[in-house]
Amino acid sequence: MRILIVGNGGREHALLWKLRRDEPAASFFATQPNGGMASDCESVQIEATDVGSLSGWAISNKIDLTIVGPEAPLAEGIVDHFEKVGLPIFGPHARAARIESSKAYSKELMWNAGIPTAEHRTFTDLPAAEAWILRQGAPIVVKASGLAAGKGAVVCTTEQEALSAVRSMLGDCIFGEAGQEVVIEEFLEGEELSVFALTDGEHSVILQPSQDHKRVGEGDTGPNTGGMGAYAPVSIATPELMEEVGSKIIQPTLRALVEDESPFQGLLYAGLIKTEDGLKVIEFNCRFGDPETQVVLPLMQDSLLDLIATVAEGGKLQPGVAASRPDVAVTTVVAAGGYPSSYEKSKEITIPKQLESENCIIFHAGTTRREGQLLTSGGRVLAVTALAPSISEAAEASADAAGQIEFEGAFHRSDIGWRERLRQDQ
Repeated sequence: MRILIVGNGGREHALLWKLRRDEPAASFFATQPNGGMASDCESVQIEATDVGSLSGWAISNKIDLTIVGPEAPLAEGIVDHFEKVGLPIFGPHARAARIESSKAYSKELMWNAGIPTAEHRTFTDLPAAEAWILRQGAPIVVKASGLAAGKGAVVCTTEQEALSAVRSMLGDCIFGEAGQEVVIEEFLEGEELSVFALTDGEHSVILQPSQDHKRVGEGDTGPNTGGMGAYAPVSIATPELMEEVGSKIIQPTLRALVEDESPFQGLLYAGLIKTEDGLKVIEFNCRFGDPETQVVLPLMQDSLLDLIATVAEGGKLQPGVAASRPDVAVTTVVAAGGYPSSYEKSKEITIPKQLESENCIIFHAGTTRREGQLLTSGGRVLAVTALAPSISEAAEASADAAGQIEFEGAFHRSDIGWRERLRQDQ
């Protein structure tokens, strides 16, 4: 089997890692692979969003299955394009991908379908947005409606912060076209949960729920990032809660998308929050989350490839929950100094040779290899995943391993999984 992975971040490295274990005899290819992926696949030097060139390459190279990691090519219609030329591909069509590429569309879909989410308003006019903020007060959340690489949501504790955020988006255009429409919504208090649902558009297989840590600083402080770490399983994800996720969120969302002539086949990511008023949706994504994928897939016992191939080839899934090994996984992101603001690249990375093992996996994200050296090439550089029987053991092993990785400016959070550890200690 010849498999193409579109994308080259930590999520894609984790997908490659899992799929190689599912099908060791397969030949793998990836678009511009990072420094960790390069040794396990053949490089395709085409941009992930260059849909036409990728489909032509896939035809010429007899690719059996394509798996799309990032949201941008999905929003660009890579699935629509590949299917038109008869290439099996895993991911939603562009219309369905709007559930992530347009927060305004996603919120309206949820609101109309009765799916629990925060109250909101959508704006393209700056004075109207400012007036709404002043009427509502703080705390409040300002989001760029379009794709902003995980940095378009600003949690504002004061009205002034919210006014500054909306002015930077609608006035200063810091997110370009992605921020020309903004969603302003009520602040929801509670604990978050990430749920992945592999779906054929009607039936779903739920993967191990996880919890992401978005804030850059210890104790969930500082600005939002693409994610500084994650852990799984999460004890608040009880069987009863997961039944509610399926019946009140995943299935109604899939039905609403079908009714909107945008059936969703692929990986539906539900970003949830457990509030005093019940479970609510913070956001939907149209692909695997990063860094959640780096803890969910190492725990997964079932074949991911079988599920993905079924969906890509137009088959039907058997609804259920994917089997996971009875361990805890924690991943700690090692980031470049200055992230999530400006940061320098091309810093040489040193990873101790003995660090990686069956229970310590280093997933590369922002790395590249040049003249025999491993160098930084992004803000989130590596994700260090440790597996152990308990959250404390896994968290300590992950943080310890992350601390042994060296490059100029490297930093990481040492408290990933802190809520779960508090629960376990009580």
